[in-house]
Amino acid sequence: MNPIDADANPSGFAGFDLSPELLSAVDALGFTAPTPIQAAAIPVALSGRDMIGRARTGSGKTLAFGLPLLQRITNDCIPPQALVIAPTRELALQVTQALKSVAKNLSIRLLTIYGGTPYASQLKALSKGGGVVVGTPGRLRDLFERGALDLSQVQTLVLDEADEMLNMGFIDDVEMLLGATATSRQVLLFSASMPAPMRQIADKYLRDPVEVQVEDQALTVHHIEQQWMRVPASHKLETLHCILATQESGMALVFASTRIGCVEVSDGLNARGMKVDRLHGGLAQNLRERVLKKVRSGGVQVLVATDVAARGIDVQQIGLVVNYDIPESHERYVHRIGRTARAGRSGVAITLVTPKQKRRLREMAQALDTDIAQAEIPTNGAMLRARRAGLQDDVKQAVSSDLTHAHALVAKLTESGTRAEDVAAAALQVLADLRSVSLDTSEDDVLPEWVRPIRVGPFDSRPPENINEVELYLSVGKRRKANPKGIVTALIQEAGVAAVRIGRIRIDDHRTFVGMPRALAEEVVANRDTLRVDDRDVAIKLRTRGSVEGAEK
Repeated sequence: MNPIDADANPSGFAGFDLSPELLSAVDALGFTAPTPIQAAAIPVALSGRDMIGRARTGSGKTLAFGLPLLQRITNDCIPPQALVIAPTRELALQVTQALKSVAKNLSIRLLTIYGGTPYASQLKALSKGGGVVVGTPGRLRDLFERGALDLSQVQTLVLDEADEMLNMGFIDDVEMLLGATATSRQVLLFSASMPAPMRQIADKYLRDPVEVQVEDQALTVHHIEQQWMRVPASHKLETLHCILATQESGMALVFASTRIGCVEVSDGLNARGMKVDRLHGGLAQNLRERVLKKVRSGGVQVLVATDVAARGIDVQQIGLVVNYDIPESHERYVHRIGRTARAGRSGVAITLVTPKQKRRLREMAQALDTDIAQAEIPTNGAMLRARRAGLQDDVKQAVSSDLTHAHALVAKLTESGTRAEDVAAAALQVLADLRSVSLDTSEDDVLPEWVRPIRVGPFDSRPPENINEVELYLSVGKRRKANPKGIVTALIQEAGVAAVRIGRIRIDDHRTFVGMPRALAEEVVANRDTLRVDDRDVAIKLRTRGSVEGAEK
């Protein structure tokens, strides 16, 4: 194989040997400079050489093979001259749409063939002919074996997202289709990763291919901010809810490994008041297309999907990908998180990991040669703060509207001596209650009891401390405006306690209890009798089994 890179980049698309019709269409679409994969792949594909294209999802690879493919079509004949094989119907439709956008000045028919729909319309379309056929492996093989699809004249065969076809079990269909085409045809294989079985397919069916490696496998995920959270299986849904509720903008895509899991997660989020839709292989085609239309129009804020159903989703506004279930392989991980950070945008990918899955995550990170940082479990306060901010924004916006009738009602309510500010506060409280938003911030940053401390490094194998082994007693509570933030700040700054070793915080009216490892708690009370919290000194003692050592019960 002859690897090349994208160092030599022509001056825009005009630097390629493309027809005026194609250049005009590209210009009309507003594309001025080729992406790295386009700059490297288009000249090779135009030369007629077989090629392996290595580039991440969203890099512009459809035009990288689409422009040369269309350039080589000589007429709109029967049988087709080009065949594009894609793993899912969504991706096949997406590829067809992209090819149509640049073939609008050409007299070439493009046909899309996929399963889950009646044969009659596809058989009719094939009988009329078309220069390019785009389809999924199973339906293409079926139609070929029925004699309805003639592959004898295929000059260019494209395997798009070949590694995903391998993961989905389509490799036998792909090999059969490769074998049904003439050995003189050109093969363009595009894949985000190259597992060993896919490399064997390339060695068997491609002739001295040029390998276009715009970026290595690790770089396919390095452009995305990657995090993981340690979450027991029983608390994954509430953690996901907090993550999504604090997302600032863009659509979130949540991956579940099974159809049942997809339904359970989407139903759980809907029950918590979130606007969620779902996409899995069991949906009828009309429902799938309806969901995808909503996704592309921006009508979905959270989409829960399985791996297969998510193929073909090309939405640039996906700002967050959450792996609710850890993916089965690092190749699938690449495909999942590649749904975000499209077209140069930033993106975040978060993987929820149960204690037993930590090893799998470590192996996946090592295989990709990438760092996946452990992130803090979001508190309920993070979600509540976002909802309070929304309430405040709505009130500020309403101030500029017509408040004539509202002012009249305020006047009535203040006739008995009630202050206007108390009326406003009561109105806010009523609105907050209707929206189920707590205005009490005293326990915003209290972590759930099941949360363990975050350790140094994403894969620290030291035995975990019991951070709630004992409790420190502080002689300050809600009546004196004590809050978790002030307690934590005091322990860190005054007592030198690391934040990761501070456990559960409980604040009563007159006292506070802080979970901590026994040895650390004993060290703290041995060195001090008081702790300065919010500019006042409060007593600090050790509490075990319902009593406070050195203090009255």
